[in-house]
Amino acid sequence: MRLDHVSYACEPDGLAATADRISARLGMEPVKGGVHPRFGTRNMIFPLVNGQYLEVVEVLNHPASDKAPFGQAVRARSEAGGGWMGWCVAVDDLGPFEERLGRGAVPGNRKFPDGQELTWQQIGIKGLIADPQVPYLLRWDEGHRVPASVEGPSCDRQAGLPHDRRLVRARHGVARHGGRGDARRRPGPVDRAQRHPGHHVRDLRDRRRPHRDLTCTMDAEGTGHRVRSLLLCCGRIRRGCR
Repeated sequence: MRLDHVSYACEPDGLAATADRISARLGMEPVKGGVHPRFGTRNMIFPLVNGQYLEVVEVLNHPASDKAPFGQAVRARSEAGGGWMGWCVAVDDLGPFEERLGRGAVPGNRKFPDGQELTWQQIGIKGLIADPQVPYLLRWDEGHRVPASVEGPSCDRQAGLPHDRRLVRARHGVARHGGRGDARRRPGPVDRAQRHPGHHVRDLRDRRRPHRDLTCTMDAEGTGHRVRSLLLCCGRIRRGCR
């Protein structure tokens, strides 16, 4: 079990403008994602370390977006002004989660501008709609993890949304320590200056308020509650991300 990606629904002025604002704040360029034909959405990607990424996603004017829960979730969040929508955890076996939730996973795919296609199985979008702090789950099909050519230059950042660990464990039946889907926190990224000699390393953090520029808020659907969301920055960035 590992964090796969976090999703940010585009704001009213669209995908490109939203991605440009995030790019300016993070100091890195996005990668063209592609279209999700089954969900009626499309995205742009900000690659992170370990194959993880931040996606900025936009709903399309397509019948699929009215029927697919993911398309519905993106539309609702964008119509509410856009912002953090949810987070996704990758697992090797969805079977235990299908059994717990009482329904099967659904197929997903993303087609890239160059014709490449990624496929996977996912479950839990309905839970995300009900409570954005609960992650949805996916299992990449064999050989269909994001290819290196799509990941692009990666940055030493960790992305996350705040969540109640007890709620997440209860929802998906994750053991507190060990057992099925050990959810214990992994160590932080290794200093890339050591792993990639010759790369310029620049500290992006405000020492007084490390996460100030990466903090935003979102309104949970159906409530006036404001949920703080952070993109946790480890403060090191490679030259290629500029």
